[in-house]
Amino acid sequence: MKNLFLNALLTALLFSIFSVDISHAQNKKPRGYGIQIGIMDTGRLNAITDIGNVQVGHVTLHEGDSVHTGVTAILPHTGNIYQEKVPAAVYVSNGFGKMTGTTQIKELGQLETPIILTNTLSVPTAADALITYTLEQPGNDDVQSVNAVVGETNDGGLNKIRGRHIDESHVLQSIYRADSGIVRQGAVGAGTGTEAFGFKGGIGTASRSVPSEHGGYKVGVLAQTNFGGVLQIDGVPVGEELGQHYMDGTYEQQPGGSCMIIVATDAPLTSRNLERLAKRATFGLSRTGGIASN
Repeated sequence: MKNLFLNALLTALLFSIFSVDISHAQNKKPRGYGIQIGIMDTGRLNAITDIGNVQVGHVTLHEGDSVHTGVTAILPHTGNIYQEKVPAAVYVSNGFGKMTGTTQIKELGQLETPIILTNTLSVPTAADALITYTLEQPGNDDVQSVNAVVGETNDGGLNKIRGRHIDESHVLQSIYRADSGIVRQGAVGAGTGTEAFGFKGGIGTASRSVPSEHGGYKVGVLAQTNFGGVLQIDGVPVGEELGQHYMDGTYEQQPGGSCMIIVATDAPLTSRNLERLAKRATFGLSRTGGIASN
């Protein structure tokens, strides 16, 4: 899990560290730069969409010099999610986030809506859009309760967040645009205005396949990176070497921030064991040089 998350984070960061032409760099993985992390094989796309029928969609907003934000939707499958709920769990490493829907997931161990990622002040808007989406699905005519699941990070450093530029249509577009192919990465969707380790952050994704003798299952992650610390890439102390970290006297960014990590697997796990799996994602966060701070 730690190597898997490191790969996803590095993809988000490579976009800004090495990219000149954004349109070509967004889908280039660390392996495209000769950096191979971990010992397991990747899935076909090396993305969370390698898992079953998982789909991802983005809406990106750029308006002038001050609005840089967006929405990312993750759908666990292509059917009516409310009617075909999936086992789910939530693990919170640092509870300063504004996520919705965690209480029911912990109680029932089920996910009944797409997962939406956006900026901090757009969580209520996104939750309202998920309710609209769910009520409008064929077969949901009698639905009177919807557990909308929305996660966030604060992109206020690069985005005029108080303007609350995300509206319901943006959220619905991200859902309807979702597909199971290559996932766009970097400064797109919910990663449009994020920062990590003092570099441009963004959306990153990766997947790994367990050897067949151990079950042959796959695990995929999608990360919305927006946090500080001292950057490490596959054990290399990049932040120290570049002199760019929160203990450096010239570095303005604080070590706090947020990271949302969505983990998907085709292994037949109960919600209890999915929570155990989710906990392991924090190992990957730690290995990148990230710290739990607010």
